[in-house]
Amino acid sequence: MNSHRTRGPVSLAGRTRTPADLNPRGLRWGFTITLGGLGALAFGFALFSIRGVFFSIVLAAFATVGLDPLVRLLQRHRFSRAGALITVMLMVIAVLVAILWVVIPLVSRQIGVLATSIPQEIDELKDSGWFDPANQASNGAIGTLLGWLAGIVTDPQTWAALANGVVGFGLSLAEAISSGFFVAILVIYFLSTYDATKDAAFRLIAASHRASFTRLAERILENVGKYLSGMVTVAFINSVWSFLLLFAVGVPGAFLIGVIAFFVTLIPLVGTVLTTIGMTILAFIHSPTSALIVLIAMLIYMQVESYVIDPRVMGKAVQIPGSVVLISAMGGAALFGLAGALLAIPVSAGIILIIREVVFPAKQRS
Repeated sequence: MNSHRTRGPVSLAGRTRTPADLNPRGLRWGFTITLGGLGALAFGFALFSIRGVFFSIVLAAFATVGLDPLVRLLQRHRFSRAGALITVMLMVIAVLVAILWVVIPLVSRQIGVLATSIPQEIDELKDSGWFDPANQASNGAIGTLLGWLAGIVTDPQTWAALANGVVGFGLSLAEAISSGFFVAILVIYFLSTYDATKDAAFRLIAASHRASFTRLAERILENVGKYLSGMVTVAFINSVWSFLLLFAVGVPGAFLIGVIAFFVTLIPLVGTVLTTIGMTILAFIHSPTSALIVLIAMLIYMQVESYVIDPRVMGKAVQIPGSVVLISAMGGAALFGLAGALLAIPVSAGIILIIREVVFPAKQRS
């Protein structure tokens, strides 16, 4: 009996395994995992192929959440729900028409103005009496910097890269305009069905958790909406102030710089600092006196924005730590350009609110 017990395993281990010796359950698992991996790769490739459409949908959803506080504000001022929705929709259409008929033509003309005026102003700056002593004192650093700026401004790739960074995904102007129409139409549709869409989504949650989930989701949407609408308001104020300031001191391309300032200052903490540096450099090329005026005015504005505008506009929107803002902005910009940086920040705000309202209390009870 013992010899049979030892002979069987030895004879099985002493020959090569055949398909009949393999475990059918293991084969099924391996086949299923392989199919799952291939399906995930195919889904990822398909999602990457339509990333522009997907991102437009996400952008429209965030814009809808940001416009919802405006709808509710109008309702508090004796507007009906339908009247508030129609008013906001007309505002979206008016903004889109203004961009097509006013902003884009002005920006196109001012790009040409900057491309020709900055090199001329740099030459005039080099001919001024103080330039040569200052350039020698800096070992030629000022002259090198001005020459580099002139080359950057006159290079068409600079403006193409700037437009790509604002729009994202390497879209051309025609594609950007068509995407803008698509986003605007989606925003109008999302606004008209906002409450119904939320109710339908909440019904997908189990009845035992629906009340708590609805309460948390409403808080997240409300805070993110306040944050988005507040940031747009602050950026618009910054943009108008930048335009008026540069126009007052006679710096060419003031309108273009104001439009760029709107997008850049949507990023908290660093946005206003970046626009201040850029505006001061452009004003310095125009004249050192203009640069001094712009720098002082922007430093004063930064204090007003921090201590007066932000507290009033942002209200009770969820506050994000500065480190999280920077990390989110850098990650979003690396993936989707400036648009990704802007959307990454409210996403981080929602995650922080979930951690504060769900994770921390759960840990405290455990």
